[in-house]
Amino acid sequence: MTTVLIADDQPLQRFGSRMLLESQDDMTVVGEATNGGEAVRLTAELHPDVVLMDIRMPGLDGIEATRRITAVGDRTRVLIVTTFDLDEYAYAGLRAGASGFLVKDAQPEDLLSGIRAVATGDAVVAPSLTRRLLDAYVHHLPADTTAATPPEDDPRLASLTDREREILTVIGRGWTNSEIAARLHLAESTVKTHVGRILAKTGSRDRIQAVILAYDAKLVEPS
Repeated sequence: MTTVLIADDQPLQRFGSRMLLESQDDMTVVGEATNGGEAVRLTAELHPDVVLMDIRMPGLDGIEATRRITAVGDRTRVLIVTTFDLDEYAYAGLRAGASGFLVKDAQPEDLLSGIRAVATGDAVVAPSLTRRLLDAYVHHLPADTTAATPPEDDPRLASLTDREREILTVIGRGWTNSEIAARLHLAESTVKTHVGRILAKTGSRDRIQAVILAYDAKLVEPS
């Protein structure tokens, strides 16, 4: 059973999401939050598997709430669901630690599959879209974030083998597991094992965070 916390300041949106989720045999809503601060508090109390997080809410917004929730290092994952289909919101949310980004006009089955994917550690936003977001906004990051740092000096990469570093690099370029397997002449099961080890060694919550790491560590440069 996947437990979900709904964070949205619109009562009708919360009601609709609850009705959809509780129609599923494998999901249950454990709480509702009307703002970011309440979402942070309820997440700490209830430890849901997934938080459906709106971005624009009174007081603490969804981006900062996401940052605080993921900073704790608990198992809870955040799926941002917003009416604002703007790249900068998706980018900010992913940078804050969200595991996915959907807009509220997505089909119900897309929301349900997104929740299931995030709950099992997968990413909802495709790697190619993540790279487009990073390409578009990496130039707007604060100077200290974009300052050149030789990859070999990034402590998050220290424990990676040469093969793992190579695979992290192509993950950052938007390659899927099947593409990595074909181009590097590996079994797809081997690629999955490497990806799992990369996530564990670098402390990345999911594939999206690994893509962001590849950019941060200058393994991949924006096109």
